Amino acid sequence: MPFDRSRAPATRFARRVLRVVSRIPAGRVCTYGDVARLAGRPRAARAVGNILRDASVPDLPYHRVVASGGKLGGYGGAPGLKAALLRAEGLAVVGHRIARFSEHQWTGRSRGNDAP
Repeated sequence: MPFDRSRAPATRFARRVLRVVSRIPAGRVCTYGDVARLAGRPRAARAVGNILRDASVPDLPYHRVVASGGKLGGYGGAPGLKAALLRAEGLAVVGHRIARFSEHQWTGRSRGNDAP
């Protein structure tokens, strides 16, 4: 789904973060650090988490952003929902971690239509 600027946050970095998140393909996940890097601030993983926590743009795949190493991380107090959404996209979730994380990690690097 295309990124809707009319519902985007005010800061330029926050808009870039949400644009990156909008491009994560189904069945793939991206870390908070990867999102920060792709949005132009590689050391701002914590800021990415805060932006996603406060964002209200509908239909963005927020659930596809995970913590380093494939840990699920937060999801508005509903980690079970995040796990269910990822499972519905074909990912295996064991405990609070993506199984075979490296196979599903999207880094935005060109691999077919994988680039942001």
